[in-house]
Amino acid sequence: MDRPQPTGDAGLADDSGDETVDGGAETRGCTVGAALHGQRLDKVLVTLAPEFSRNHLQSLIERGHVQLDGERAGPASRRLRAGQRLQLELVPTEESLAFRPQPMALNILYEDEHLLVIDKPAGLVVHPAPGNWSGTLLNGLLAHHASAATLARAGIVHRLDKDTSGVMMVGKTLAAVTALVRDISARDVHRSYLALAHGQPAAAQWTIESPIGRDPRVRVRMAVVAGGRPARTDVECLAQQAGHCALRCILHTGRTHQIRVHLASTGLPLVADAVYGGKPALGMQRQALHARRLQLAHPLSRALVTFECPPPADFAAAWALVTDLPA
Repeated sequence: MDRPQPTGDAGLADDSGDETVDGGAETRGCTVGAALHGQRLDKVLVTLAPEFSRNHLQSLIERGHVQLDGERAGPASRRLRAGQRLQLELVPTEESLAFRPQPMALNILYEDEHLLVIDKPAGLVVHPAPGNWSGTLLNGLLAHHASAATLARAGIVHRLDKDTSGVMMVGKTLAAVTALVRDISARDVHRSYLALAHGQPAAAQWTIESPIGRDPRVRVRMAVVAGGRPARTDVECLAQQAGHCALRCILHTGRTHQIRVHLASTGLPLVADAVYGGKPALGMQRQALHARRLQLAHPLSRALVTFECPPPADFAAAWALVTDLPA
């Protein structure tokens, strides 16, 4: 790895080029020179490892990967003295690990050369993102079949939220991914969800057709906003009991958090969906939403195929408290 080799009064002494690799993590060492006397620890690390962001280097300090004179260094604002021995273990950024294969058990409902259909458990993140750079479905797909590495997002064509369970499809070839994306855009893929919500609907069936976009006040949420992307959800109330309702929701579009946002906007937040106003109830500690049924034309044969999966135990138990109907 080529980089400037400062010496003496430039700030880092002659041994600034010390590099070792142990178990895949590179270690760099230096002696603080006169020019860096009194400088902050994190700023000196930028001099030692300029190809890494200051934020990442600060995280390495916090995680104990930086030593001064053989002892754990910190905090990032610590002022250094000339002559101190600095050692940095360059642990890879979490982002750099995001697209690596990680074997995991997949509950496969159907699989052939082109199409994979799984029952996604609640708690599994579909795609790497800040806070979840590993252990995602994408990592599992990369380990499951070799061609996933050649596809955008490993063949993921739609997502379920982390705490939403249920049926989900993945393309295994470029031809399949292209066909699935086209069919989703044309609204030819039919997705049915079961939901448990707070409140009492005013009708047995209704349609919510409200645009969805980023919430201007809370950027981690979505909201019904003017100028948002068109979104349509058909809703049917299957039962009501003690201030809660059991709903079937049909997606016509697939906006981020669509069912959660649409129901909350009409005064029916999902049970245990804290982001959109729901509270734990009926034994549910995660948002009460399950992808029950998926119908589509097979991406290559074009034969109509339907996949269903029953909800997990927590949802099934909560559903039974509201309705006598099987989930």
